[in-house]
Amino acid sequence: MADQVLDAKGLNCPLPIHKAKKALNTMEGGKTLEVLSTDPGSVADFSAFCSTTGNEMVEQNEDSGVGTYLIRNV
Repeated sequence: MADQVLDAKGLNCPLPIHKAKKALNTMEGGKTLEVLSTDPGSVADFSAFCSTTGNEMVEQNEDSGVGTYLIRNV
């Protein structure tokens, strides 16, 4: 279970990434953020975001057009 959930459904790039970055900046290291997104580009966006920032993509799923990304803050 995530420490915090961010519902970014209905938002298009780059808003899900910006909102995730803002949320992660308020969280302690080691805490997890679950992001829900319907943006079709979010799979690539969140992978690149984690690679660039050093945050860990713990889990990534898609169900019925909703991507779920569990990110551990570093």
